[in-house]
Amino acid sequence: MIATALAIQDATKEAVMDNLTLYLAKDMYDNKDGMDTEQFAQAMFEYSAHLAALTATLVLEACLTKSQLNEMMDTVKEFEALGKDIASE
Repeated sequence: MIATALAIQDATKEAVMDNLTLYLAKDMYDNKDGMDTEQFAQAMFEYSAHLAALTATLVLEACLTKSQLNEMMDTVKEFEALGKDIASE
């Protein structure tokens, strides 16, 4: 459990320090005075969405083996297909 907690901590740190994450934060900070409220809100959303998605991806990779990750993705695809089948009926 300690190894998993450390892996999650490292994954989170990696996501925060990712080049694209840092670029988005820097760009938003540098241009904050030139943005109206809507543009700033959109930039915040893009930054937050990127950071959350990257963190989730890296944490999953830290917690699951490759075969477990593949199995999870197959299950997600099955549920998506099932949802489409239900929606088309």
